[in-house]
Amino acid sequence: MKKAVLLIILAALHGAAAAAAAAATKVPAALDKAEEIAALPGGGWLALDKRALRLIGADGSERASLALRGERLDLRPVDGGALAVVVDSNAERAQPVRVDLKAGTLSALAPLPETGFGLEAACMYRDAQQLDYAFLVGPDGQAQQWLIGSPHRLVRRLALPNGVEQCRVDDAHDTLFVAEEGMGIWAYGASAEGPATRAPVALRAPHGKLKQEITALAVLPGGLAALDGKGTLHTWRRDGADWRALPARALGADQMVALDANARLLVRAKAGWQTPALAWKAGTPAPRALPIVLPRMQTEPVAQLGDAADDPAIWVHPTDPSKSRILGTNKKQGMLVYDLQGKQTQFLASGRLNNVDLRQDLRFGDERFDIALATQRDESSMVLYTIDKQGTLTEAARLPTTLDDIYGTCVYRTAEGGMDAFVNAKDGRYEHYQITRSNGKFGARLARTFKVATQPEGCVADDRSGLLFVGEEDHALWVTSAKANEPATLKMVMPVGEWLHDDIEGMGIYQGANKSYLVVSSQGNSSYVVFDALPPFKVRGAFRIGLDAVNGIDGASETDGLEVSSANFGGPYARGMLVVHDGFKRMPDASQNYKAVAWDDIAKALKLDDDK
Repeated sequence: MKKAVLLIILAALHGAAAAAAAAATKVPAALDKAEEIAALPGGGWLALDKRALRLIGADGSERASLALRGERLDLRPVDGGALAVVVDSNAERAQPVRVDLKAGTLSALAPLPETGFGLEAACMYRDAQQLDYAFLVGPDGQAQQWLIGSPHRLVRRLALPNGVEQCRVDDAHDTLFVAEEGMGIWAYGASAEGPATRAPVALRAPHGKLKQEITALAVLPGGLAALDGKGTLHTWRRDGADWRALPARALGADQMVALDANARLLVRAKAGWQTPALAWKAGTPAPRALPIVLPRMQTEPVAQLGDAADDPAIWVHPTDPSKSRILGTNKKQGMLVYDLQGKQTQFLASGRLNNVDLRQDLRFGDERFDIALATQRDESSMVLYTIDKQGTLTEAARLPTTLDDIYGTCVYRTAEGGMDAFVNAKDGRYEHYQITRSNGKFGARLARTFKVATQPEGCVADDRSGLLFVGEEDHALWVTSAKANEPATLKMVMPVGEWLHDDIEGMGIYQGANKSYLVVSSQGNSSYVVFDALPPFKVRGAFRIGLDAVNGIDGASETDGLEVSSANFGGPYARGMLVVHDGFKRMPDASQNYKAVAWDDIAKALKLDDDK
């Protein structure tokens, strides 16, 4: 009996504490009948009921309305107001709405195109470029990501769980949260430039501790809030790649909205609107923001789906740089050749080629050649191509190696004007070959061998300095001598960590008028790190390749190979270009391709100047 009384007293104290911690908040009466609300900057509101979307001023007056039967309201602030998205339940289409607070107007923009499925959930996302997107989710897990603009563009399709009716996006962490009926809350990558992998935030029993369905989601700084079917408020703090659940609070709430970016929530309970005192401590901060440059061109997609494209090389036309060519490997098929507009001009069915590199005007006795060299994985061989004055490739030789599983390659122009090749295998071994020519045939003579501890791939030789840079994918960037008559002593340039995120992949040398730079693909965070190409190899910065909304070119991510040239290709490429492999072709979804970026854009973003 005493125990029962004690429990009753404790429950009463808990309820009193919860009520005290959820202070009553005065809001306009117009919100009481709303089925969904959203807070606007400056104190105004959007209120969605069964008949209209309404603009409510900070003083509680209705300033404008837009007739529609809608649901799934979300918004992002813009200068002077907001951009909102609401699902038109009659048309089954997402309707963007421009909110002008000063004029007191709601303007319906062009609706997003029909998805081909009914809409159960919708939410907005703003990326690092300040571009706005809408995620649209169907009852059977079909989902689409749209870029909101003029015109709207379908960025990608993705598969989400069945029964998703709630979603929200943490813009700072590029995370899409969805509540799956009967299962719980999942976190997905919101950026289209990456795989749609998911991680659990909180799951229903027996997989987790949630006991009720989730009815509302709200993003907190470094965390997430949710209401369940009994009106209990749940919060989770981001802890690296994991989520830490904080004590749940029984509020009896049926609505929830984030008021601002300062972890303030507004909930509607039986006692009215309340702002729970969260005493919030933000979780793991968002990654460092990097400068973004836009691609100037993309090639036609490769013919095979999946992980097919890999490594590019750049051939410069001897008299008309605008007629230069981009070579690109297709790991499932052979060698592709493109013009500077991205149109495929040639295909060579050489088999499973992984990496490629080239040098021009090489001397073999009295003969001169432009030569590209690629690794052929089925044969563990080197495939040599000669390139004529029009940029047409011809296979000239297949040269064996002693490697069991050949992988990456790069080439080096020797002081005598010849060519050396470096090839590696997944077990860490490198072989250094001198390319020879005798009796009209190419050959290869093994000059050196060396090894890194774990899997390598990308490498690049600096013809000016005689340095060879090699990437050990999960560990570090190394440097040694590229010269056959010197020992291959490896020295670490930089380990994986602050700047380089594994895998360390493709790399290239930009040879400016007075300064050279090393560009390295940091695949783990889809960025590109620029170093001085001479000791002490100072980091000049890192950047990402973003989406060009005007010209309909998606960004680049999970880059394998890259190449950079300082040649004057004309137009935006007067100071050269960077060409990178794009691991995910979006807008629309397609097989992989290559993207080109003007070096001038990179130099401006990182404040580089090769003349100083």
